Amino acid sequence: MSGLAIVWAQWRAGRNRLLRGSPGRRLTALALFLLWYASWAAVTVWAARTAATTADPAGLHRLLARGLLVVFLYWQLIRVIALAAGAGLEWKRLLIYPVRANRLFLVELGVRLLGGFELVLVLAGAAAGLLRNPALPAKPVAPLAVFAVINLFLAVGLCRLFERLLARRFLREAAFLGLVLAAALPQVALARASPETLERWLGAATRAWWPWTAAADAALGSPWPAWGVLALWTLGACLFARLQFRRALRFDAAESLARHTRQGRVEESSARRLLGRLSSPLRDPVAALLEKELLVLGRSPRFRLVFIMGFTFGLLVWLPLVAGGGAERRPQVASEYLALVSAYALLLLGESTFWNAFAFDRAAAQLYFLSPAAPARVILSKNLASAAAVLAEVTLVAIACALLGMSVSVEKVGEAYAVTLVLALYLVAAGNLASVYYPRPADPRAPWRSAGRSRFQALLLVVFPVLASPVAAAYLLRWAFAREVAFWFGLAAAAALGAALYRHSVRITASALLERRERFLEELRGASEPVLA
Repeated sequence: MSGLAIVWAQWRAGRNRLLRGSPGRRLTALALFLLWYASWAAVTVWAARTAATTADPAGLHRLLARGLLVVFLYWQLIRVIALAAGAGLEWKRLLIYPVRANRLFLVELGVRLLGGFELVLVLAGAAAGLLRNPALPAKPVAPLAVFAVINLFLAVGLCRLFERLLARRFLREAAFLGLVLAAALPQVALARASPETLERWLGAATRAWWPWTAAADAALGSPWPAWGVLALWTLGACLFARLQFRRALRFDAAESLARHTRQGRVEESSARRLLGRLSSPLRDPVAALLEKELLVLGRSPRFRLVFIMGFTFGLLVWLPLVAGGGAERRPQVASEYLALVSAYALLLLGESTFWNAFAFDRAAAQLYFLSPAAPARVILSKNLASAAAVLAEVTLVAIACALLGMSVSVEKVGEAYAVTLVLALYLVAAGNLASVYYPRPADPRAPWRSAGRSRFQALLLVVFPVLASPVAAAYLLRWAFAREVAFWFGLAAAAALGAALYRHSVRITASALLERRERFLEELRGASEPVLA
């Protein structure tokens, strides 16, 4: 009964998260919820009709095996992403209750089943379609049910394995980076690989020993070898899930982090000496605040992840535009590829730097009102830290492009620096105001948990094109006059306007910071939830 109560509490937490807020927000959330499940219902209907009407056994087997492969990858990927975003139960807070470990394991299975309910619908639709197919003598419900059980066990095991990995220093960033790169690799493969190569890869991914292929074989009338493969996968997945779950219950993240304290202190001492030399041209308190900001960013896994993503994932996102003959079809995009990736990296850095500049300070932000440093100096130091991160990001993007064999000239590197810094002037100016009027606390140890309000993130979709329009006007001048002088003249004008807006934003932000002090600190203090939705 206690296990059902925990699953019920998880479901209620998700429902309350959906329905809380103003009536407009609840209506929007409900509309998105219905649209999401309507989309999955359409996919379910399509799967059922396709499975019921496909008469060719070989074609049906190929379609079913590849479809189950997509279901498997999506099921496992979405669970890991949900874990990264902080979704799930805090098991450490549940151990104080009189619930046995075996019961907690069943609760974990129930929670993961709720999280993959959309894919259960798709599998049910495929099973219903296969039952209606007159060319199939077998009953396909049992193999697809076993395939769902395998996915469920693997989701539990992988989530608990990642939970321990993400609590270890630097492994967290490596794991997230690998996950992000894996998500971007399919579009790169589609852009660069030939159809023969893709068909060869799909053939290797649908061998008889994979669970999705075995489930397709068993569903379409080849029971004995396929059922043997499914039995082995079910046993292995169950043992893997139980082992990882028990290890997760005994794992202490604080103890794991404490083992690296001495090494972290040595690295921090070296970083302090380096940052002291870099900030020596500045005067205190800006120099001291800048050093503090850079140390905080360097220690934050959240910032390290998006920083690394800028010169890795950013390259992969835009690579299909210039790969596979895309450079000849889009010469303008190819020539501005470095500036485009640098601007994208700037956007990635924004959530951890200028859009919510006080997020990592949280309740400690009250020290800014007690110290003799003026608010304008505090804002300036945070903006300088963001500028240092942007410069380092553009440098690494240029190095990564050169290592990939792309055409990287001195002129294009200088243009990337200039365009990114001018665009940063506008974004940082708007980010200063957003950091005061929309402050939200952020956990620097949670790389993917959003720290922004949904309405503010929606507002960014409207604000960003306006902020980027002066830089876009410089490119329009280059296209209209076909001269580099026109581009640099337009960019210089955009820089002058951006500098004026930035100075004005610092004054307004400093004044608003003092006027909204109580509400600002209250919102940054935040609150923790025992059960996360």
